[in-house]
Amino acid sequence: MRRATSTPPELPGYTSLGLLGSGGFADVFLYEQRLPRRKVAVKVLLTEELGRDTRAQFVAEANLMAQLSAHPFIVTIFHADVSADGRPYFVMEYCSGPSLAERYKREPLSVEDALRTGVRLAGAIATAHAAGILHRDIKPANVLTNDYGWPALTDFGISSNLEGELPVHTVTAAELGATGSASGTGQSAVGLSVPWSPPEMFDDDPTPDPRSDVFSLAATVHTLLAGRTPFEIPGRSNGSLDLMGRIERGAITPIGRSDVPASLAAVLAKGMATRRDDRYPSAVEFARALQRVELELGYAATNIEVPNLAAERDAESGDDDGVDATRARSVQTVQAQAPVAPAPAAPPRVAPPPVDEDRTQVRAPQQIAAQPPAPSPQAARPVDDSTVLRPRGAAPAPSPAADRTVVRPAAPAGPVPYEPSAAPTETRAPRRSRIGVVIAIVAAVVVAAVVTVAIALSGAPAPEPTSEANPGGSGEDALLGEQVPVPTVEVAGVDGASVTFALSHDDAEEGDRYRWKRADGSGGIEVSEGPTVTVENTAGGIVCIDVQVQRGSKTSEEVRGCTE
Repeated sequence: MRRATSTPPELPGYTSLGLLGSGGFADVFLYEQRLPRRKVAVKVLLTEELGRDTRAQFVAEANLMAQLSAHPFIVTIFHADVSADGRPYFVMEYCSGPSLAERYKREPLSVEDALRTGVRLAGAIATAHAAGILHRDIKPANVLTNDYGWPALTDFGISSNLEGELPVHTVTAAELGATGSASGTGQSAVGLSVPWSPPEMFDDDPTPDPRSDVFSLAATVHTLLAGRTPFEIPGRSNGSLDLMGRIERGAITPIGRSDVPASLAAVLAKGMATRRDDRYPSAVEFARALQRVELELGYAATNIEVPNLAAERDAESGDDDGVDATRARSVQTVQAQAPVAPAPAAPPRVAPPPVDEDRTQVRAPQQIAAQPPAPSPQAARPVDDSTVLRPRGAAPAPSPAADRTVVRPAAPAGPVPYEPSAAPTETRAPRRSRIGVVIAIVAAVVVAAVVTVAIALSGAPAPEPTSEANPGGSGEDALLGEQVPVPTVEVAGVDGASVTFALSHDDAEEGDRYRWKRADGSGGIEVSEGPTVTVENTAGGIVCIDVQVQRGSKTSEEVRGCTE
């Protein structure tokens, strides 16, 4: 039976506006903050559920969300405190739009919208993983929509760090069978959302890792497209135990839409693979697979919002051959219409350069030879002392140049008398220009020679040429002396659950430390004071770490060590 909702607490500086939703341990209310004036969502913990573990879980959720609040697709937390009646609460960003659960139940999302949403959520989840946080409950109901229509991931209530040190609440298959909670809602009493959960979460002692969140995200995208959960079969029994059996067998129900390409269905199936090793190793890799589908369908690739993603991409091998790059179409050149037939006595003109079909051209100004004046005094027309843009047909008499935009050289105002030397002067202008260029080049060579001779006579060394390999010239020797020695990484021991690496470096100094991280990007950066590092390896396979020596504010080049 559904419990009664609590009453909103009196909070200084806030006015209660109503109830937004209820959960197992808390209610969420809509408030208006007075200064600055805005609507906010306030999550309030129930007083009757204030056990020690529950309180610790609530505090942990507030702290976790505060760590991730800068991400554009994670709900922002503004404040946390305890109300006057003793109920802990925290104040969050109010997302006015519906959750993804409400959206897909009304109508499945378009392929473009589902892809964009999946990439954005993958960036949010990868950011949490980089901070050492597993969400553990990714599903459409936990993704809200903000005022801009963007997805906003929320509800880190059963999150944990990568070592599982924070309080967790899960339901096992044995407990589901004993309590009879396989009701068909797919939602257990204390937080395990069965329809979107990976099979490893059904163990008596679950050990999730980043690939578990990848499974739940892929299941969420599948749900948005199909309008139902991935392992639900219409017209059949879809209780929790039914779904758990299908999840463990990998029996995904087809989406059933003709506009969903086979490549997208394959990406989602890999993300929901039964064996963890068969899934994408990280949320970023899943996002890139969705980007490839976007490009295949002609959509712009959605950005993956993850800190330091550019550096992470540079470290990878180029197996994708640039398929993730945004491609720009070449500009098509449109040919001008044929000009009006020229008059019989057209003056000679300089031939235009040949048209290159693959690029846009800038035409050079046309040299127009002066014509002798007609007997009538009106033939000598004044020339406007400005650049003239003449549209088609606007010329006083038809000519071969009448259909082009002509940039005419400026001329003195007033009538221009005809002079026999005018035409030769115009044809000689380019020659004078070429002579000026030659003179400038000769002068530059002379100056360079004088400088070289002066340096040689003074006995000062000539400056070293700079290049990409030697950007600093002679200063590079000084920089090399300040470099931190690179580490040596060796495998010291391997057992079934972990790998131990031995770290060392030359010319060690007091205070030197080692910065390291897993090469697959599944964890954040760790710092070790000692000469050994132990890395968890419960999934088996090759384990690689990237290590740097840190000396004060400087770090060495990165060195990778692997078990094989």
